[in-house]
Amino acid sequence: EQVGALPKCQIKSCEMLIYKIHHLFTVHLSSGEKITFLDTPGHAAFSAMRARGTYVTDIIILVVAAEDGVMQQTIESIEHAKNAGVPLVLAINKCDKPEADPERVKKELLAHDVVCEEFGGDVQAVNISALKGDNLTILAEATVALAEMLELKADYTGLVEGTIIESRKDKGKGPVTTAIIQRGTLRKGCVLVAGKTWAKVRFMFDENGKAVDAASPSIPVEIMGWKEVPSAGDEILEVESEQRAHEVVAWRTYVEQQEKMKKDGEVIEVKQKEHRMEYEKKQQNLAHLTWRQRKAALYKASKHLMLLKPKERAETDKNVLSIIIKGDVDGSVEAILNVLDSYDADDECKLDVVHFGMGDISETDLNLAETFNGVVYGFSVKANETIKKMAAKKGIKIKLHNIIYKLIEDLKDELSSRLPPSVVENTIGEASVLDIFSVTVGKSKVPVAGCRVQKGQLDKKMKFKLIRKGNVIWKGSLSSLKHHKDDVQVIKTGMDCGLSLDKHVEFNIGDEIICYEEKEIQQTTSWNPGF
Repeated sequence: EQVGALPKCQIKSCEMLIYKIHHLFTVHLSSGEKITFLDTPGHAAFSAMRARGTYVTDIIILVVAAEDGVMQQTIESIEHAKNAGVPLVLAINKCDKPEADPERVKKELLAHDVVCEEFGGDVQAVNISALKGDNLTILAEATVALAEMLELKADYTGLVEGTIIESRKDKGKGPVTTAIIQRGTLRKGCVLVAGKTWAKVRFMFDENGKAVDAASPSIPVEIMGWKEVPSAGDEILEVESEQRAHEVVAWRTYVEQQEKMKKDGEVIEVKQKEHRMEYEKKQQNLAHLTWRQRKAALYKASKHLMLLKPKERAETDKNVLSIIIKGDVDGSVEAILNVLDSYDADDECKLDVVHFGMGDISETDLNLAETFNGVVYGFSVKANETIKKMAAKKGIKIKLHNIIYKLIEDLKDELSSRLPPSVVENTIGEASVLDIFSVTVGKSKVPVAGCRVQKGQLDKKMKFKLIRKGNVIWKGSLSSLKHHKDDVQVIKTGMDCGLSLDKHVEFNIGDEIICYEEKEIQQTTSWNPGF
């Protein structure tokens, strides 16, 4: 049947930072036509989600701010559209602002092969104002016209095909998915397969939470009845029976296991090769020793590890931050993991994701965090009072956030706190050596430098260093500090003094004496996630 009046369109906003995952809704026009919109967040962390959305939609509405022009997110959205082969409609937003320049936007887009109709291309451009509602009807009509021109069609009959837009665990409903139907008509009782799980549809709801009995192509629908939570982006296929669903899931699980075993085998083979080479190298180093000497050398090398507990042994090689990630929906967990994939500071602190999943913080999450000495991060989820008390008792940190960049900033702070502090020298005073002499103490002669303080002050209780021609000759403490013949604690700017060091070092005229203190400053991780 003709469904040109029911195109599925994806809004690509290049100036908004919204964190509501995959807003899927239908707009009813005054002409009686409908448009289903799939709105994804504009933040960099949700790039994979936007890329996946382009393959679900028939038309992409590219929203560009008239005063900002082409931004990085705009370029990314254009690339997604090209890769998926999906046509564009250009919506130039914020045209109500005095600084708006829609023509500049159109010209900038030419560099990215987006050619508007006035320049001889095939991309419709509509100047709008989302704030005032200007030309939104014209934008909808342009979208419908493009759908009719493309003759977008779908088959209402036959087995159902669709795509999961989002999935989550609901306390009252169990595993729930938001999907869009692309072929056939979904009804209660249909048996569906997605990924490695299946469902017998028990209930369906529209975007307003109202129960529906059927969902035709291009209609967004929330589906209940899944045995497990499938992943966002999984393809939905209807099968004829529950038995067939079991067979499909069993086969997919088998194929995945075989692929995993193959990959694990390759990793094991590489590790075995590394261990064999390391063992042979050690044997070569010990080859010239007798068996008693060899045994003593091996014992000496591993003695410090034998004194450690198993948990401490694992942490001797590298500083490790283990984390558990919990999110409200599959898409938000995916976005966080995509950001963590950019982590490149293992030499400072190793980041280990020991578990991730959907739903509120559970006792299992706390047990994992306790085992791995980790931190639990939650995105748009909750931790009840029992869980919080249990975490406090076990000394486990639970970090809850509703904004992704706040979660990442918190994670960066946690990584930084695991780094050893760096020592910074703070100069207190500088003096130059003007004369050299020695004094007799007991039976030995002690070198003494006659100095004048050029800057700051010399404080005997602080640390000192001797610099000669830009090189540090000595670091340590003073054994004596005198003004004329009196022992003093502090010598200030412009005053002369005599000083000797805690180590026998010969002075040269022109040497510099620096008085300084050491301060510990907390290091920050060098990881830059991009926002």
